[in-house]
Parts: sequence; C-alpha cells; structure tokens
Amino acid sequence: MPTISLCMIVKNEEVHIARCLESMAELVEEMVIVDTGSTDRTVEIVSNYTPNVYSYPWKDDFSDARNYSFSKASMDYCMWMDADDILEETERDKFLQLKQSLPSETDIVMMKYNTSFDEAGKPSFSYFRERWIRNCTRYRWIGAVHEVIPPNGKVIYSDIAICHRKMIAGDPDRNLKIYQKMIADGKFLELRQQYYYGRELYYHKQYEEAVSVLEQFLLSAEGWIENKIEACSICANCYYQLGQEQAALTTLLRSMSFDLPRAELCCEIGKYFLEHENCHNAIYWYKTALNIPKNEFSGGFMLPDCYDYIPFLQLCVCYDKLGDRQKAKEYNERAGACKPYSQSYLYNKRYFDSL
Repeated sequence: MPTISLCMIVKNEEVHIARCLESMAELVEEMVIVDTGSTDRTVEIVSNYTPNVYSYPWKDDFSDARNYSFSKASMDYCMWMDADDILEETERDKFLQLKQSLPSETDIVMMKYNTSFDEAGKPSFSYFRERWIRNCTRYRWIGAVHEVIPPNGKVIYSDIAICHRKMIAGDPDRNLKIYQKMIADGKFLELRQQYYYGRELYYHKQYEEAVSVLEQFLLSAEGWIENKIEACSICANCYYQLGQEQAALTTLLRSMSFDLPRAELCCEIGKYFLEHENCHNAIYWYKTALNIPKNEFSGGFMLPDCYDYIPFLQLCVCYDKLGDRQKAKEYNERAGACKPYSQSYLYNKRYFDSL
C-alpha cells in the first residue's frame, strides 16, 4: 500500500487548520507544514499534529512554496490541501480503499474539488484537481498564482471529493496584486496565467481590462479548450456589465467554435433570450442543456445544476410566460425532484397550487 505525505503551505490559518488536519490525521503517514509568515497561533496548532513544521519566506509565488513543501516529503506520494479544505467523513472509507487498491504504476490521482455549495450543502461547483502526486522531481508546481502540476504519466480519476469550506474570507486582492506585480516587473504571463489574470480583473469589476486580456487569450492558437470556453463565459458577463448585450450573446455562441456545447453556456444563452422575452429561443437552449451529458472528467469547471435543475426551473418560467401552465408545472416538479428543498421550486409550487 502506498504511503502519503500531506504537504501544506499556510499563513494565519488558526481558524481552519485544526479542522483540516483532524480530517486527515489517520489517513496519511506524514504531514509536512510550511508556514509562510503566520502571526497568529497557526504554528502552535500544527505543531500538535506533526514535527515537520518549516518556516519559508513568502515570495509572492505559490508554486515556489508548494515545491518547497514537496521537497520535505519522504513518502511515496505527495498530497496537497489548503488549510480551509476538508476531507469529509463520507469520503474516508473511499480514501482508504483507494490507497489499498492503487495500481503501483500510478503517477497522479485526480480528485474532485467541491468549492461552492447550495442551501442544503450539496456541491454546486466542482472540478478535478491533481491531489496525489508521485514524490519525484518529475512533478513540480508551475505558476505564481493558480498553480498547477501539468499532468503526465499514468493519471487516474477518483470520485473522492475534497471540500473547500472557508469560514472567514481571505484577502480578495491578493491574486490580482501578484499578477500586477509580475507585469510591473516585466514578467511574461503564459496563456494559462493570462486567463486567470483576466478572471481576476473580472472579479474586481475591471470589465474593460478583463475583456482586453481575455480576448487576447481567445485569439491565441494555443491554450486549453476548457479555459477558452470559460473565458467566453467571463467575457460575456463583462459585456453585460458594459451594456453590450449583443456582444455578450456573440461571445457565448463563440464558445462553440472551440468544442461541442456545454450546458453551462447553453443556460447562459437561454437566459439571454428569456430576458429579451424570446421564450421560444430560450426553450430551445434550455432543452439543449438538458440533452448534454455531464463530462466530469474534462477537467474544466462544472456547474452540475446546469444539466438538470436550472433548465427545468427556467423551462417552467418560459412555459408559464407562454400560457402553458400544465407544462410549466411539470417542469417545476422536475426541478423539485432535483432539489426538493429549493426555495424557487417551493415558491413556484405555491404559485401553481394557488391557481
């Protein structure tokens, strides 16, 4: 059975860190904690779990710090987590079973990363990340922000999920500041970093700058397809904010020049037509979303609700606007089958019951 080193970089995480380490304490053979300048009780807390606590100067480079943490690992595989991540109780047995059954030639294990949750605590946004990485110099992090280990060798996918459950907000400007400093220092942003830089600009409501960066990214012949499709979605949102609705629709449709339609983009196109009182076109796109199979292993960001719940709910609205109350009610019930606790579904149900 393979051995695992949990490798973490932390700073001022006294609120989260014990919860994370408790969830992993009996599952890994080693914990390596690299502190990058905590001024709270973080170091004191982690010292109760492992003697392998190291201090490392922060250099505005996540890859640099993560590679340092990997360099201190002594087990077969390195596993990374952030302090506000947790392996929930429901995943523990699957984690242990995977350790016992892992093929010896495995280099990287991809696991689900659930980062947003609905009102019932169910994942509403998820994607796959490299989680167990063979401990050798072949695998190293790249990228100062939104760092990644390029997958190669024998890669397997697991449905084990790590959940990102932040209890207090971090610095919302940190990533953008790092990118801006890199640019000011004359450093070149490779394509993946251009995409994430554009995304940070969007989050900071710098819509014109975000469009400029992301359009450059989209024009490149290189770049990962999933990032290109997501960039179309972000660009469209920027155009909406800038009052350029036709450009938003054009950009959403442009996403299909990169690959087959994604349910997430179809729902956005449907929303455009619904907001413009074109229910027939909206119905087409929401039904198209329903017919697209989930591809959880594409590696891209995924909104599971776009494959059933959201199209059902919006089709209810469309048919109600068209006066077909029976179809509207049927689609609301189908939305309720997905999420019986949904306030939108329950509101609609009361509406139909009152008619």
